[in-house]
Amino acid sequence: MRYSIFSLARAALSGHKGWTRAWRDPEPKKHYDVVIIGGGGHGLATAYFLAREYGIRNVAVLEKGWIGSGNAGRNTTIIRSNYMLPGNTGFYELSMKLWERQEQDLNYNTMVSQRGIINLYHSDGQRDAFARRGNVMRINGIDAELLDAVQIRKMLPFLNYDNARFPVMGGLLQRRAGTARHDAVVWGYARAADSFGVDIIQNCEVTGFTRDQNGKVTGVETTRGAIGAGKVGMAVAGSSSRVAAMAGLRLPIESHVLQAFVSEAIKPLIPGVITFGAGHFYVSQSDKGGLVFGGDIDGYNSYAQRGNMPVMEDVCEGGMALMPMIGRVRLLRQWGGIMDMSMDGTPIIDRTPVDGLYVNAGWCYGGFKATPASGLVFAHLLARDEPHEEAKRFRLDRFRRGAMIDEKGQGAQPNLH
Repeated sequence: MRYSIFSLARAALSGHKGWTRAWRDPEPKKHYDVVIIGGGGHGLATAYFLAREYGIRNVAVLEKGWIGSGNAGRNTTIIRSNYMLPGNTGFYELSMKLWERQEQDLNYNTMVSQRGIINLYHSDGQRDAFARRGNVMRINGIDAELLDAVQIRKMLPFLNYDNARFPVMGGLLQRRAGTARHDAVVWGYARAADSFGVDIIQNCEVTGFTRDQNGKVTGVETTRGAIGAGKVGMAVAGSSSRVAAMAGLRLPIESHVLQAFVSEAIKPLIPGVITFGAGHFYVSQSDKGGLVFGGDIDGYNSYAQRGNMPVMEDVCEGGMALMPMIGRVRLLRQWGGIMDMSMDGTPIIDRTPVDGLYVNAGWCYGGFKATPASGLVFAHLLARDEPHEEAKRFRLDRFRRGAMIDEKGQGAQPNLH
């Protein structure tokens, strides 16, 4: 069924009894051309682009839980392309352009809202760094505006402008940035991939790999039986190290918990996305009225989808320093996602040393906003066996070559350099 105002009207007149399933629930076949491990946004987008762009439709996406049960449903929904270093600028701008046409491509309302993002600065040095980033963005055709304190006060009059410790001196604005509904994104990609014949298999955990006498991966062992594959792609976020270990690989990744929070619903207040430059705090407001905010990763390795009180306190302190009125709002809930932190804070999209196995991992803080471009470039790699033009710098061997992309010095071990 194609969604439109006319299909909605017909369904309303018939008591909404004619809606079909968004995607099938098939039994796994014995063999696929490509098996993708991970039914989050990246895995589903990869399957969609494999089918749409490269005509490879004998594809299975394996998800150990249900669609959207992992990091895809545990993020703060921010989309942006305000990056500076070569490799990141082109990739994230590609993702932003795909976000801008996503609803038309998928025929699904993913609630993309380009409400803008403002990165606040609080010192002369931070202003100069933001000016450099903005100039690089503009050189690469990405929108960026450097605002002073007067302009920020006009846009965000509720911030604390009288705090001498963290004075709000201005900010870097990207108007095309914003938010998208994370659940709708995975549902939209699942529905679109299914329409091309991709099998989406839920409650199917991968427990191992099958290999031939030469060591090439020929399929996967799962809780629903063995499944053969011409190629296997991993897109399992915080579980990347554990899944790779089944194939004898040790990835340059550490898993950490990243917490996020949402408040009770209040009247419209936050016009876009705001980041605090003097601490790790960022906030936006959902369409339901809740303030959605988060901070830094917990400081220890973990596979738990929950956080701890010290980080919760740190995040709330950042919010109070930036906008003291947030202290009057009641916290509704908190959750954690497992971040696959690479050593330089930049993702890895590449063939692995194990023949037949491909990896999409190391997204650190930025996995959600990368979803469309990640799917497109990973599909290109799986289909062509060569990296996409915008992902050539995301190779696995860059650590050996000393070609790290250290955008913010916020990988798992930013002291490497």
